[in-house]
Amino acid sequence: MDRKYLLKKSIRAAKLSRLIAKAIDLFIVLVLSLFYPVGLILAIVYLCVSDSLQNGQSVGKRFMGFSVISLEDGSPCSVKQSIVRNLPIIVPLAFAIIPFWGWVISLVIGIPLLVLEVYLLQKLDSGHRLGDVMADTTVMANDGERISLNKKTKTSWFDVTEKA
Repeated sequence: MDRKYLLKKSIRAAKLSRLIAKAIDLFIVLVLSLFYPVGLILAIVYLCVSDSLQNGQSVGKRFMGFSVISLEDGSPCSVKQSIVRNLPIIVPLAFAIIPFWGWVISLVIGIPLLVLEVYLLQKLDSGHRLGDVMADTTVMANDGERISLNKKTKTSWFDVTEKA
C-alpha cells in the first residue's frame, strides 16, 4: 500500500516556495542587468549581500516568509556565507560583464549550475541546494521556531569559568 504523508506534501510545497523566492531575487537581478554594465555590477553586489540582509532575508525570502541561517550556531546568514551561498549564480553572472564571449561562457557555465541547484533542492531530503552545502547554511520558515535556535550558541573552548 502506497501511503501519502502530509509531511512530504509540505516539504514539496516548501521547496516550491523556495524556488519562487529565488525566482523573485533573480528577477531583481535581471531588471538590474538590463542597465548594462553598471546594472550588472549592482546585480552581482545584490546577490553577494542579498541573503545577509534583514536577518537573513533577501527580498524574495522576505516575501515568501523564509530566512537563511547558519548551521554552525543558528545565527542569521553573514555576508561571507551569503557570497559563498550564491557563488553558483555569481560566477556565471560575473562572466556576463565581458561582451559576447563572456555571455557565451556565462550561459555555458550558468545553465548547468542552475539545473544542478534545482536538482539538488528537489532530490536531497534536507532540501539543501549546492549553495547551502558550500556555505553551511539552511533556509527556515520565519516563525517562532527560529527564536529557539538563536539561543543555542556554541560555548568557547577557552571558557575557563566552571559551571556548578
